[in-house]
Amino acid sequence: MRRGFGVFGKVRVTRRALQEGAGWYTVCMPMHTPLPDLISLQGQVAVVTGAGRGIGRGIAVRLAEAGAAVVVVDRDEVEAASVADEIRGTGAAAHAVQADVSDEAAVRSLVRATCDDLGGIDVLVNNAGIFPSCPVLQMETADFDRVLAVNLRGVFLCTRETALAMVDRGRGGAIVNVTSIDALHPSMVGLAHYDASKHGVWGFTKNVALELAPHGIRVNALAPGGVLTPGVAEMGAGSDEAVAAFAAGIPEGRMGDPDDIARAALFLASDMSSYMTGTQVVVDGGALLA
Repeated sequence: MRRGFGVFGKVRVTRRALQEGAGWYTVCMPMHTPLPDLISLQGQVAVVTGAGRGIGRGIAVRLAEAGAAVVVVDRDEVEAASVADEIRGTGAAAHAVQADVSDEAAVRSLVRATCDDLGGIDVLVNNAGIFPSCPVLQMETADFDRVLAVNLRGVFLCTRETALAMVDRGRGGAIVNVTSIDALHPSMVGLAHYDASKHGVWGFTKNVALELAPHGIRVNALAPGGVLTPGVAEMGAGSDEAVAAFAAGIPEGRMGDPDDIARAALFLASDMSSYMTGTQVVVDGGALLA
């Protein structure tokens, strides 16, 4: 059972009851929920964008393991289908959808089809993002616009359309926006457009959390540090030498694995974090401390 603000177990705390002087424990003695129930997403539908590989794939697999029917969304149809097949191979439910999150019509179609076919959306993970490296002095306007279109506009479109469906359904939900430690501190030169987009997602997360809280919809951010993914490898940062150099600056002494981020995403998607909204969880091995 998904619980919104003011709900402990099956007892709702009303403002009037508190104003009339009823004791806290008299009104809302919390019920103890078993740990497996808190982490379970059984019977829920989760949409994960950018789920064809890397962090998105890791999140999709973990949410499916927790019992969710996962909609694997990616602009690469083949990669999305491969992850959906992988999940179905474990006995869990998964559906692959090819979509560009920066395309308004595509996002509307994605949400509408998911609600029609699966009954609604309980969890949205806005993970899709791009990070082509380019110094500002060499950056074309089109380069900047493309990064913000995917990384920020995409989060807005997916959040708006999903939240409308969640509000209409009346069962609340959880939205997890994948940002980056670059939303808090730049990691390298050449990612000004990326950093701008991730700062934007963090600000967007906090404001939307305020707006959607009355509807029982939690909105949180998840900020990964350095993670070994295919995208990192394509930047040339995945060589043994580059990984060793980057890891040397991380207190834990290693780069992250996509599953490190996926575990935190499951926490934010589940009732383990039912009293959290508008928060950014940093998963970086201590990199921001260095």
